[in-house]
Amino acid sequence: MQFAFQESDIRKISQILGISAKHRGSNYRFEVENKTLNRKLALEIYPDINIGQRRGSLVSVYTPTAHLQLHFCTGYVVSKLLGEITFVAESNGKLSGLTVEREGGCSLYANVDRSILSGDFTTLGPEVMLSGIALSLTENILPQPTPSKRGTKGEHTAREKGKRKPRPKAG
Repeated sequence: MQFAFQESDIRKISQILGISAKHRGSNYRFEVENKTLNRKLALEIYPDINIGQRRGSLVSVYTPTAHLQLHFCTGYVVSKLLGEITFVAESNGKLSGLTVEREGGCSLYANVDRSILSGDFTTLGPEVMLSGIALSLTENILPQPTPSKRGTKGEHTAREKGKRKPRPKAG
């Protein structure tokens, strides 16, 4: 079953951000501003819209310098302690997450291999560790991976892992 935002989800997000949502037809808009830190962003949640040939949830963040989108959101996790919401989408074992902070900050993590969420973070480089830690909060809301058959498209055997196909020489 596909995830869809409900009124109760919007209320929960409002509570964490400390602001009310503006219902605008097909979406809900939150305008977050932190004058002390000179941060401003708008979060828009589209619970159920056409995305290409399919329907799903869309989460957009607009800042003065960026526009970020998370298509086919599969869930979210709120942190009262940190004052943030992490929206997540999963496709074929890869995760993308969009974190929005009450203080007006946001972070995007894209195409993160799901396997690093439950691994030993100390074995990861610092540039990879942050995404693993941030998205590990979403692990308990993700659907359990289903074992796939050996040899399916995109899957590699233990012998194939780590080996690259040679590139054709240019020219």
